[in-house]
Order: sequence, then structure tokens, then C-alpha cells
Amino acid sequence: MTIIRTPDVPAPEKFTDPAAAVVRLEQLYDQATKFLCDSFAKAMEQGTPTERFRAYYPEIRIKTSSYAQVDSRLSFGHVSEPGTHVTTVTRPDLFRSYLTQQIALLIKNHDQPVTIGPSNTPIPVHFAVSNNPDLVVPHQGAAGFTLRDVFDVPDLTTTNDDIVNGVHDPEDEVGPLALFTAQRVDYSLARLSHYTATDPSHFQNHVLFTNYQFYVSEFENYARAQLANPKSGYTSFVSTGNVKITSPDGELQEPLKLPQMPTYHLKRADGSGITLVNIGVGPSNAKTATDHIAVLRPHAWLMVGHCAGLRNTQALGDFVLAHAYLREDKVLDDDLPVWVPIPPLAEIQVALEQAVAEVTELEGYELKRIMRTGTVASVDNRNWELRDQSGPVQRLSQSRAIALDMESATIAANGYRFRVPYGTLLCVSDKPLHGELKLPGMASAFYTTQVSRHLAIGIRAMEHLRGMPLERLHSRKLRSFDETAFL
Repeated sequence: MTIIRTPDVPAPEKFTDPAAAVVRLEQLYDQATKFLCDSFAKAMEQGTPTERFRAYYPEIRIKTSSYAQVDSRLSFGHVSEPGTHVTTVTRPDLFRSYLTQQIALLIKNHDQPVTIGPSNTPIPVHFAVSNNPDLVVPHQGAAGFTLRDVFDVPDLTTTNDDIVNGVHDPEDEVGPLALFTAQRVDYSLARLSHYTATDPSHFQNHVLFTNYQFYVSEFENYARAQLANPKSGYTSFVSTGNVKITSPDGELQEPLKLPQMPTYHLKRADGSGITLVNIGVGPSNAKTATDHIAVLRPHAWLMVGHCAGLRNTQALGDFVLAHAYLREDKVLDDDLPVWVPIPPLAEIQVALEQAVAEVTELEGYELKRIMRTGTVASVDNRNWELRDQSGPVQRLSQSRAIALDMESATIAANGYRFRVPYGTLLCVSDKPLHGELKLPGMASAFYTTQVSRHLAIGIRAMEHLRGMPLERLHSRKLRSFDETAFL
């Protein structure tokens, strides 16, 4: 019988101080991952172990016995019914502010302590060593022994989106306390590092998505201007490859090989800065990026990209503020059926319209000259205009669509699914139904004049949202009947 070695950790303990609770989470996690890292390093050095090594994620647990009446305006911070609610936790150092805030609300709203202790979910060795630059888990067969015989490895049967998709089956009548389990978070943190070539710790609470690299240069220019202003509140700019500057004349050097989704972070000390992700073209990339960024629990994400204008009255450079989405991207159909409406969020819509008015210096009826509000269609075929037009055009007309792209509906739908406030402001770059195709000469002139203004609007909207209380920004529209307490 194989001996299973585990670290010595404190027994479960109740806490009424959220900061102290998070300190205990960090202690438990650090002990567990150090044990696994030390055991793994020893195994790689000395050869096949005769024992199995296992450590567990820490967990947060609360038990309530009454249907407590909480502030009905809050969309988070409380459980929906009496019982026991639990979540496993990873990287409490990365999520310190978030965890402290969520635990504080839970204790306040239910007048009950939380219990912090080890869970019964093992930490996969791959995730334990991922933050240790001196250790790398070798591929199968290279270690000299079968890794899964000695250590726990990622288990995709328990790493899923059942909670966010509303199909979670509670075990022993224990409900989830958060949308993501620790393994699901670890999975996404690893993917983020791979796809964006920046560490997850750099991501800010306000995320802009774009589908063109042209926006990156403008974002860097804006970042340097902000770093030159001591009153801006921005502290640093982090480029792909974790290259960091803190002054406007700092040197940035792009890596020789860009990642799939180059990402850039204009940081503030409290994490309320802005992250720009170039997701490239297509709904698959849009889903991949949002699937993983969602575990960081951003306060808002917005799409600021280019689109095809579908109305003859539109001109190149006009803006489109989406208030509905025609979802023909297909990538989320299994997780979120197309019959589920994706509602516009008033706070996001107002912030975007205000930003357009401020940057363009137009307002009221005059603003209608350059911006339309309406349905945005997202498709999965970049060359959709080459198909027989009778079917697609009829559907677009019936939906009252005013613009078409390949990413916006995906980002909005995943925002809805993951309870992340979302919005879309697009810029018309071509009108294929009216003979204005995106040709090289036209594109160059368009990008020169419009990218800077469009990005400025997205940034201004995020600045409006940053000043908004979380309880107002996180709309109850995004919460289902039986919700987790954690945001």
C-alpha cells in the first residue's frame, strides 16, 4: 500500500476578521505549494519515489441557518438560501483584495463567521510549481517515473464551467460560494500566461478588447503621456513579455515572436487601471480570451474594434453602440443557448455614450450624425459577403442590425455568462453591402485618422466606470435565481 505524504497544516478555524481570514488562506496555500515543490524537486533529483505526495487547496466555508434579509439592491455578497456554501481558493496573494472584500460582505450580511481550512481537493503539481521559475514539470516519460503515480495532475473531469452555466450538481447539499473552483482558476491563469505572454498579476480591473494591432501603438502613446503626469494615478505600463516601464521615456522592446493575443497593461496601484488585449480576428479567440480573463473577476470589459456598417446612411469612421446582439458566432451555443437574450447594461451604455460625446465634442441630436445605437451581428465567417446574399442580408435586415463583426457578440455573451459587465463600441471600417470594401489605401487613411479617437473613447468610458461604486456597476441583470455570494 502506497504511503501518502501530506504537509502539516492548521486545522479549520472560524474567522470574523476578513483580513485575518485571507492571511490564513495564504498561509495554507503557501505551505501546500512549498511541500509539493520541495517534494517534486527531490523526486526529480533522486529518482522514483516510494511514496505519494499530496497537498490540498485551502477553502472558504460558511454555514447559514436563516433566510437573512439583505439589501435587495445588492447583486452579490450574500447566499440565496440557508445551508453550507464552500469554495476552494488558489493564489490568495493574487486575489487578496478581492477575497478580503467578498469575505467581508459575507460576514456582514449574514452575521456569521467564515471557516478557513484545507479542502479535500488536491493541488495538481503542475499548478503548484508554475510560480517557481526553477522548476518545470517535464513531459510524460521524461521524468523517469510515471508522474501521476506520485503526484496529483490536472483533472479535466472536475475543471469545468458547471457553476457559471447553472448546471452544477451540489454534493451533499453543499452549495458553491464562488463561480470558479481553484482548479478552474489555476487552469485559466496558466492559459493567460501562455496566450498573452504577460503574467496574470498585471491584469487590471478594466479590460479593453480590440481586433487590430493598430490600437496598440495608440495605447502605448496614451500610457507614456499618463506616466509623464504625476497626477494621473497610473504607475507603470507593462508590455507583452512582462516588459515594464515607469517613466514616459522608458524603453520597450517587443519579443521576437508575438503571442496569440498580445496584451498590454496601464497599471494603477489598486488594480483599477486598464488592460488592452488584441484578440485578433474571430469568435474563437474572443471566447478563449474571455474564458480565462473572467477568473480574474474584472469590473468591466468592452469591445472597441472595427466592423462592417450595414446601413447606407453610415459613413466610414462612424461609431456603433451595440444595444443588442445577433449571435451567429456559434462558439458559445453549447454553454449559452442562442435563445438567451443578452441585455444592454445601462451603466455601460451611458458611460460609452458620454465618452463619445466628450471626445468628439458632439452631443444630443448632433451626436446622431456619427453614432448609431442598434443591433450588432457577429458571425464566424470572415468572408460572409461572398456568399449568396439573399439569406444573410434578409436575416440582418429582420434583426435590424446596423453593424457586423466577428467578436462583439461573443465577448458580450461571455460577459453575461460570467457575470462581468460588458459593452461594445465599434467603428465602421467598411461597407461591403454598398461597395465600400476594406482595401489597402482606404484602410491606411481610415486607421490614421480614426484609431486614436476610438481608443480615447474606450479609455474615457473606462474612467467613467472606474468612478462608479461596484454595487451599482455589477447589475442584477447578470445574476440568476440561485447565485453564488462571490462576485
